[in-house]
Amino acid sequence: MNADIFDLSGKTALVTGGSRGLGQAMAIGLAEAGAKVVATSRSLSSLDETLAVGEGTKGSIVPLEIDVEDVDDTRSKLADFAKTYGGFDVLVNNAGYEHVCPSLDIDENLWDKINDVNLKGAFFCAQEAARSMIPRGGGSVINVCSLTSYVGVPTAVPYCSSKSGLLGMTRALSAEWAAQGVRVNAIAPGYFRTELTDKFYKDEAWQTAMLGKIPMGTFGDSNDLKGAVVFLSSSASRYITGQCLAIDGGYLASI
Repeated sequence: MNADIFDLSGKTALVTGGSRGLGQAMAIGLAEAGAKVVATSRSLSSLDETLAVGEGTKGSIVPLEIDVEDVDDTRSKLADFAKTYGGFDVLVNNAGYEHVCPSLDIDENLWDKINDVNLKGAFFCAQEAARSMIPRGGGSVINVCSLTSYVGVPTAVPYCSSKSGLLGMTRALSAEWAAQGVRVNAIAPGYFRTELTDKFYKDEAWQTAMLGKIPMGTFGDSNDLKGAVVFLSSSASRYITGQCLAIDGGYLASI
């Protein structure tokens, strides 16, 4: 097999929420594979570390300030970027928000915040990206789902709902856009330690309990996502759409 099928040179990839954690790792992985990566965040300064780590890669990383909750502004900025640089070949819908809360205490604002970022924002980013992909002959959309796309987690009802909806959106868009050359897939990261989840990992008892549920016996490292995202972005996955790849050390397979 020719390794060139994984090469992303000449491709432009958009990674939302690319300033830290899993989004930063995926942005760097795509740049290492040769892509020009547009990493987004709500503030340009928060992308400084991503840009610094990405220096010297085969591709490049450029910053873009967007807040996916602001649909009109996001669509306008993505359309302007696509017009200036020729469009997108890859979108990684990674921007996300979570707040653990007992279900009886959830208010409308919290529900809307989580779903506006995780689901509505992802849809309109995909819509705008597809508008530039289709005239170019197609592209790849990768939605970052979650184990909660499949299993229920107490005190995380809005998050579970948004990530289940994101999986449904992945399947529906894949069926609609396949004939136009746009593949839509997803990944479902398992237990990875990030700034968003760090508070759980500070609890040794929690760590022990969770490791006991993961067949591989270890938590994920952010670099473990790079290969999957490059694969789904590249021509190596040209006949794959509508799928969600769990990157979870075997957790889902064991329950």
